[in-house]
Amino acid sequence: MTTVIFYEKPGCSNNTRQKVMLAAAGHTVLAKNLLIERWTKERLLAFFGNRPVAEWFNRAAPSVKSGEVIPEAIEADTALTMMITEPLLIRRPLIEADDRYEVGFEMELIDAWLGLNKNLEGDLENCPKGHETKPCP
Repeated sequence: MTTVIFYEKPGCSNNTRQKVMLAAAGHTVLAKNLLIERWTKERLLAFFGNRPVAEWFNRAAPSVKSGEVIPEAIEADTALTMMITEPLLIRRPLIEADDRYEVGFEMELIDAWLGLNKNLEGDLENCPKGHETKPCP
């Protein structure tokens, strides 16, 4: 199978479930802490591809949930600068495998690309906690 570099927020329950799903499909998952990685604009852009800027953002980030950051109103260069400064804004996970880069865990896309063990149910992309809940550590 494939070696998958998986940039996550340690302690995130969805990221944990996503890694389990990849490993159960036979992939080797190398987890890295997205929050302490040294990002550059060019490196982040590789993961975002042709997606609209608003799709680059983690909708569960405190500043997005509070309305302080409105992803639809931000230009690409500004978004990248903000994400380098505040990595919690980066949509998770960032996945690298076979010289390909993706952001988020869209099951159909990941399954077509890498193959998944889909025995886990539920939404594996969005944080299961409500907006009123304190963010994970």
